Amino acid sequence: MDIRKLPNLGALRAFEAAARQESFSRAAEELFVTHGAISHQIRALEEELGTPLFARHGKRVSLTPAGRTYAACVRDALLDIARATQALRAGARHERRLVLSTMPSFAARWLTPRIGRFIELHPQLEVELRCSISLIDFTRDDVDVVIRLGNGTWPGLHAEKVLDEVFFPACSPGFNGGKLPAQPGDLRHCTLLRSVDEPWQPWFEAAGIHDIPEPRSGILYEDSAMMLQAAIDGQGVALVRRSLATNDLAAGRLVRLFDIDSAYAWDYYFACPPALLKTQRVSAFRDWFMDEIALFRTEYMQLERAHTIAA
Repeated sequence: MDIRKLPNLGALRAFEAAARQESFSRAAEELFVTHGAISHQIRALEEELGTPLFARHGKRVSLTPAGRTYAACVRDALLDIARATQALRAGARHERRLVLSTMPSFAARWLTPRIGRFIELHPQLEVELRCSISLIDFTRDDVDVVIRLGNGTWPGLHAEKVLDEVFFPACSPGFNGGKLPAQPGDLRHCTLLRSVDEPWQPWFEAAGIHDIPEPRSGILYEDSAMMLQAAIDGQGVALVRRSLATNDLAAGRLVRLFDIDSAYAWDYYFACPPALLKTQRVSAFRDWFMDEIALFRTEYMQLERAHTIAA
């Protein structure tokens, strides 16, 4: 079979529409052409095939038996082309679409202020950022990369530690009229903000304080970013994560209290299926993300030095 002898695709589209609508006028409306254009293309197709496809009854038309058989075959062939085209476009779009998943607090305070730089470097990618504290099932969920706190033991995944985490107290520089706690023990006289994920006792132990109980009153924040905002607004002293508080410390919206850290049990991990790591979109994001992590470490070290000098 010589594919070069196929009729003109435009004529076949006109014929399929006219056969389905059983009207040259409605086919013309569907294809955004004139009635005359449809009539001309079908007449030319009939001449090329050597057989009438429509019987004309004044302004009305009806398919001939040969036309009805041919219309079914042409419709199937055009549907196959349409499906193949859709699949190709979807595949190309999938390669341009990068879906990231991380915790709401990390997204709000760390990733969102920085992700614009990645988009500027890769404008061809469509980036979708999803926020969830739930674990991701890569076999079911439409996600390319996760950034999660954990221990990194996720079978079948490429998981690499990118950042450790520590806690320390911080508050607004205007908290308590600007009279900030001078010693860790002064916290017993302060409003201590509470979070589901950041209990105070580990930090109290690191600071050698044994007579301040875990706070039980006030709002218990489920999201660390919300508690951080409460501290910025001067509502109390928060035990903050280094990763979430650095931007606000650098901007002067928060002040770190004391040079005492308490370690967090989990670390931040970059994770994805090994096959996805080889794709251009995920590889590009990983390279950018690792550069941003290195920049973050440098920025925080500078903040720590400035805090030590000020203290």
